[in-house]
Amino acid sequence: MNAADLGLPVDVPSTALFTDQYELTMLQAALRAGTAERRSVFEVFTRRLPDGRRYGVVAGTGRVLDAVENFRFDAGVLGFLRERGIVDEPTLSWLEEYRFRGDVWGYPEGEVYFPGSPILRVEGSFAECVLLETVILSILNHDSAIAAAASRMSAAAGGRRLIEMGARRTHELSAVAAARAAYVGGFSSTSDLAAGFRYGIPTVGTSAHAFTLLHDTERDAFRAQVDSLGRGTTLLVDTYDVAEAVRTAVEVAGPELGAVRIDSGDLLLVAHRVRQQLDELGARDTKIVVTSDLDEYAIASLAAAPVDAYGVGTQVVTGSGHPTCSMVYKLVARAESADPRAPLRPVAKKSLGGKMSIGGRKWAARRVDADGVAEAEVVGTGPLPPELAGRQLLVELIKGGEVVAREPLDVPRERHIAARAGLPMSAIQLSRGEAVIPTEYV
Repeated sequence: MNAADLGLPVDVPSTALFTDQYELTMLQAALRAGTAERRSVFEVFTRRLPDGRRYGVVAGTGRVLDAVENFRFDAGVLGFLRERGIVDEPTLSWLEEYRFRGDVWGYPEGEVYFPGSPILRVEGSFAECVLLETVILSILNHDSAIAAAASRMSAAAGGRRLIEMGARRTHELSAVAAARAAYVGGFSSTSDLAAGFRYGIPTVGTSAHAFTLLHDTERDAFRAQVDSLGRGTTLLVDTYDVAEAVRTAVEVAGPELGAVRIDSGDLLLVAHRVRQQLDELGARDTKIVVTSDLDEYAIASLAAAPVDAYGVGTQVVTGSGHPTCSMVYKLVARAESADPRAPLRPVAKKSLGGKMSIGGRKWAARRVDADGVAEAEVVGTGPLPPELAGRQLLVELIKGGEVVAREPLDVPRERHIAARAGLPMSAIQLSRGEAVIPTEYV
């Protein structure tokens, strides 16, 4: 349950200034030239995956829908633009009435993608579509990077719980978005209360080393925590001596102790020793949580350890080395005139350096083999091959300016698990490699 479900106010300020100035100066010039109302198609895609990644994860779609819905030029925003002289008065008058009334199609949130996948397609007049470029890319590039890292960590964890706890390692607003994206990618909870409040993500957390150091003895700290939070709490056992702390924890809480957390040292070795000690003390059901600068490689290295959950901070909120997905927003088709009946014609940038685009309004489908395993991402502008009719990837998200595809956050999370399971086994290998399936253009 999220803030809206509880009937609590949720701050929804205008997103209109989450943009680059050239979006508005292009608008002004197009209005003056008479080309602003030409029907246009923009697509979001990436030319390549981050180095070593085998697949991407679409995340942030729900936030994009909110951003488009709240893209409004209110009096304060218009006053800022007027004061700075960023655009002229006719453009300000046009912006005052701005509402996106076009259509948006896209890969559903949680789906996987590959180079060239048309992750999002935005259709409408040039004027109304061009303004959305920066905010859409800002959200999708950030959230998809986090979700991809989270997915790799989830695969490496092999079903063990993952806790997102990176709020202190990034911008306070990015932290909330990162927690949401990590949840889509397979994490089960977050330490960030704002993310829990806004998106209904389960939240967890007990105490830090400071709480232990506050008290005269470790026993006093454990007693205070258990008295307040109950025997099912998680006690941090590596402030001083781990073996002594585990013994004290079980003496204070009894065998009903919920969990112990280890935040330093050789986690593989310490986890084995702690598990043995807990079992000997009769606390066989007490779980072990490990933290300490984990990433997907560290998680994979702990596969043989008796660990029940991983807490991940810095690496997940920074995309584990890849904080962006290099997605772009390109005009791929436009009409010859402002006449709504004018046909669309493909357009595309042609340049050196591997930055070429393919023109035309695209569809996408995923071809599978006889066992139902993905074998190719098929992208085309012509007729859809009959054998791919049931494998199309794009779904309608906004129709005539109205959002038509909102869904609870658990839906994209479950969708991602299913999408990842439909890829070849090599998709979850942590060794470097190319995209796990090729992109074919037809």
